[in-house]
Amino acid sequence: MARRRKAVTIKHVAADAGVSLQTVSRVINNEANVRPQMRERVQQSIDRLGYIPSIAAQRMSGSRSYLILALNDRERTIEDWRARQGSDWVDQMLLGGMLKCAEYGYRLIFELVDTHNDHVERELKAAIAALQPDGVILTPPHSDNRLITSLLSAHNIPFAQIGSEGAGGGIPLIMGDHDAARLATQHLIDLGHSRIGFITGSSEYLLSDWRTAGWQAAMDAAGLPVDGLSEQGDFTYQSGTAAAEHLLDRNPCVTAILASNDQMALATLELARQRGLRVPEDLSIISFDNTPAVLHAQPPMTAIDQPVAATTSRAVELIIASKRGEQLPDGPTIVPAQLIERGSTARPAKVSA
Repeated sequence: MARRRKAVTIKHVAADAGVSLQTVSRVINNEANVRPQMRERVQQSIDRLGYIPSIAAQRMSGSRSYLILALNDRERTIEDWRARQGSDWVDQMLLGGMLKCAEYGYRLIFELVDTHNDHVERELKAAIAALQPDGVILTPPHSDNRLITSLLSAHNIPFAQIGSEGAGGGIPLIMGDHDAARLATQHLIDLGHSRIGFITGSSEYLLSDWRTAGWQAAMDAAGLPVDGLSEQGDFTYQSGTAAAEHLLDRNPCVTAILASNDQMALATLELARQRGLRVPEDLSIISFDNTPAVLHAQPPMTAIDQPVAATTSRAVELIIASKRGEQLPDGPTIVPAQLIERGSTARPAKVSA
């Protein structure tokens, strides 16, 4: 019978390199106070022995856990998963966060928390006690939940606030929502549209206000009216249908609609079909998020591509920098979105009144 190969440990690396366990730990953790020659020597031993650092080895100093906890909204995430509608927010979040964590020898732990739950504080305390994370990534609407931010501040845990201006003492990151909405609206204006409807997102998300303001800024700059051209949505398909109905009933001359997420844009597309409107000839539609669902719609939809992976990646970098005592940027870090042009936008077939 073949003898089972023993796992390579940090002790084997230290012995092979002729250094202390603490030196190996510093190299594994990418700490700055290691001479380049020593770092290279230890890395050669790691490569030669095929050593894979463990979290236990990384925790040797006792000052860090090398875990970053990412929180997402439980109710909406589970709803999206069960509906299987192609939302890939979580996938993109994990993509950016996990790859960047791996670069620094960290691990990303993903948890769902209900921001409306009376027990959110108890749930978060339990997670902190169990994981002792070096930092936490908050996504909307958690980013501005005072119960959560106050608890993290009290435990002296650095936290990134995605989609927030930073109230609560965290590290704010913004995905350029205002500028993205303005860019999308300007694209429609450049195509010749003047009656451009807008479907807002849920009012509990600060980014909904930014997107609304971006649409209005572009319309104002072009001297175009906005009265009666905005309808409230809540990011669900059903709310998109209702909002698009109200817009088109009240404003038959609308030739374009910008929706604050993909589900509401898809609802608008389906309503247009039901009403015999051709997209994009009779009605142009632009969406936010750019999930797979809009890519495979008919026609494929022009969309604002939300840089979720890039933003989460940057959040990891900033949390680690904070943990190391490095200087952080003043004010929110903006990760710009971009407009992806596809088949759901075109010049209007008729000039708006």
